[in-house]
This record gives sequence, C-alpha cells and structure tokens, in this order.
Amino acid sequence: MTKQRLHAIVHGRVQGVSYRFFTKQMADTLDVTGYIYNQPDGTVEVVAEGVPQELERLLTFLYEGSPAAQVERVDFEYTQPTGEYLAFTIRFILLD
Repeated sequence: MTKQRLHAIVHGRVQGVSYRFFTKQMADTLDVTGYIYNQPDGTVEVVAEGVPQELERLLTFLYEGSPAAQVERVDFEYTQPTGEYLAFTIRFILLD
C-alpha cells in the first residue's frame, strides 16, 4: 500500500502536558513511524510516515492530544515519504 508523510506543527498548550507521550502511544497503535519534538517556540513538531488512513487518524488525534493539552491549531502538510524511520520516537533537545 502507498505511504505518505505527514508533517505537522501543533500550537497551543502542548508542552509539559504529556502531549508527546500520548501521541507516541497513538502512533505506535497506528503503526506509523517518525518522531515528535518540542520546539523552542512552544509548539510541537510531528513527522509521521504510514498509510494515508492511519495518518488521517493520527492527524485527528493531534487536535486532541493528552487530556491536559489545549490545542489551538495544527498546521500540516502531506509529502512523499522517505522511509528513513524504523519506529515512532520522542526526540529530545541535545545539549552541548
């Protein structure tokens, strides 16, 4: 089946509320690969690859997130997948 890549930026109260943890759980359930990352500006970036139906389900979830999250908006686009991810991971800031 044909795969796609979803790139999303989630705005709102999405850091410090277990948003990444809940999103990883959903991504694992949907069998999509990629990552989620807290951006310095307070948004959360999501890159996910999988079949279109599962990416749509993940996108719907991004509007909800964790119980404590307050999502204001989700900016997203679909592009061609690269196949570079083996799993869905939570990325952390690397300190020098």
